[in-house]
Amino acid sequence: MNLPNKLTLLRIALIPIFVLCFYLPFDFSMYIACGVFIAAYITDAADGHIARKYGLITDFGKLMDPIADKLLSSAAFIMLTALGYIHPVAVIVVLSREFLISGLRLVCADKGVVVAASNWGKLKTVSQVVCIVAVMVAYPTAGYLAGTELAVIGDVLKITAEVLVWISVALALISGIDYIYKNRAFVSTK
Repeated sequence: MNLPNKLTLLRIALIPIFVLCFYLPFDFSMYIACGVFIAAYITDAADGHIARKYGLITDFGKLMDPIADKLLSSAAFIMLTALGYIHPVAVIVVLSREFLISGLRLVCADKGVVVAASNWGKLKTVSQVVCIVAVMVAYPTAGYLAGTELAVIGDVLKITAEVLVWISVALALISGIDYIYKNRAFVSTK
């Protein structure tokens, strides 16, 4: 197994650790979870870069890399929704898009066509990472600042995080529509 595939498996292995951080009995556990999340996404950037640079692209990597990304971001969205930090409708839209495009990729793969990540899809992924990190930093920070003269900073952080969530939702919709439109020949009901 090559290094990019090992990094993909590491990202998957970090998911239960990430989720476990939400249950740690420390005031700063959300920041630890955020650090694990960032570390996991660094493996995503690293595995793709290494695979392309050294010609280590494999069928395993093509399949498992996007699955690892979806598992990690889904875990984050679900955990943050459970805490009341992200509106459930936002998560339903994002996760529905992920399932729909994964299904489209399977249909296309069955016909011998690989659906590569589009620029919209890449932008969607970056926006999800940014919004998840923003939420994980904003809400606990706002809680620490509540009742102090710096409480307004916490409010601004929360509003910014909320805006980033909805930008991420919009990009999920746009990229989903883009994938379906570009591959509409494979969506035929005939």
